Amino acid sequence: MMYTIIDVETTGQSNRMTEISVFKFDGHQVIDEFTSLINPEAFIPQHITALTGIDSDMVADAPTFAEVAQDILKITEDTIFVAHNVNFDYNVIQGEFKRIGQEFTRKKLCTVRLSRRLIPGHRSYSLGKICKALDINLVDRHRAKGDAEATVILFELLLQQPNSENVFKEFLNKNSRESTLPPNLLKEKFEALPTTAGIYYFKNKKGKVIYVGKAINIKKRVLSHFYSKTKKSLEMVRETGDVDFESSGSELVALLMEDAAIKHHFPIYNKVAKRAIQSFSIFSYEDRKGILHLASNKTKLVPSPIITLFNVRDVRSYLEKICGKFNLCPKYCHLQEAVSECSHYNIKNCNGICRDEESVESYNNRVLEAIHDMSNQKDDVVLKEKGRNEDEEAFVMIKDGEYLGYGFIGKHEQINHIDDLNTFLIPQKKQCRYSEDFTSCFDDQIALSLK
Repeated sequence: MMYTIIDVETTGQSNRMTEISVFKFDGHQVIDEFTSLINPEAFIPQHITALTGIDSDMVADAPTFAEVAQDILKITEDTIFVAHNVNFDYNVIQGEFKRIGQEFTRKKLCTVRLSRRLIPGHRSYSLGKICKALDINLVDRHRAKGDAEATVILFELLLQQPNSENVFKEFLNKNSRESTLPPNLLKEKFEALPTTAGIYYFKNKKGKVIYVGKAINIKKRVLSHFYSKTKKSLEMVRETGDVDFESSGSELVALLMEDAAIKHHFPIYNKVAKRAIQSFSIFSYEDRKGILHLASNKTKLVPSPIITLFNVRDVRSYLEKICGKFNLCPKYCHLQEAVSECSHYNIKNCNGICRDEESVESYNNRVLEAIHDMSNQKDDVVLKEKGRNEDEEAFVMIKDGEYLGYGFIGKHEQINHIDDLNTFLIPQKKQCRYSEDFTSCFDDQIALSLK
């Protein structure tokens, strides 16, 4: 079996390559080498220069990646791509090939994950720390050749470990996650993740939460981060040392749990999620004919919202229910645009306001009834959601138009009044108002029965 042991240096933020070193290794000795500075055609920040010693002057006359691409393809052909934290180096090289319109695909092995399996018990598996622990001479740290040479010695040591043959076969199995998972994440941790709804926590090696996410399928969503090639995902995955989770039972409760967890931990990679949740409001207005319309827009653009919903899909769904309940015209609810008359008229759900067959006064009265009905949805509401198992249900509590929190309750519990749920309530901070954001779930079919 042939291996190419590789290390790259980059510009950091833009992840453009500044140096590459490739050692072709047959399992016993190095049989070929390719090392070169690379002109990244991008700015090299000062902190990167301080770390690697590579500055813009050093790479000014160096070849671009396009000029060395064929050399890299040739030396890595029919080999297994090996690196310390392999996904970083592999993704950098794959990204450079993508920029020049070429594909780059190789089987991968990570010496961090191999080291954790074959030589367990070390406090740190960073290249510097593990080399020091194993008395591997590491020179020119954070230069491609120096790091690659040290990785060759480490890799040779790993090949010599008992049971290395079986471990290598396992890691190279196409169904194995070993080449996909973060270098510091135990496979057992990932395999223990459920395929149900809930939230998940990415933690660094010190146990600090660096990201919180929600998912209908936790395991599938977590795995998607490992395949992502975005700068944020690559950096986050590289820092990940542990993944934890909490089941929710439903997507709605997961959303609430995620928001609460983000506000509690303020994870560094949840910058977008820390912003206010986008909401959309339904409002009414009167046109030149005196007909009352129901329409929607972003909440911040609506001065007097009737009701505020979670997303555009829920807005439309809610308006469709209102149309059906009050025999309103979808044309004047902005569900059907650029039509002279609505399709509902043909199926007798519209009384003909769009064909001048119903009086404006009669139609507007039903619109006012609908508005009154929607406005009353801001009262005490309990939303029933799927529980974390078959023996429980989840609920979301809104009192006096204010979101109070969520909870889980056994199906055998007798609930006679909304206040009976307080025992099971997981309260949330009062400044987190969700009464309007979650009215998209207001449906008699899902409300808990209160006797």
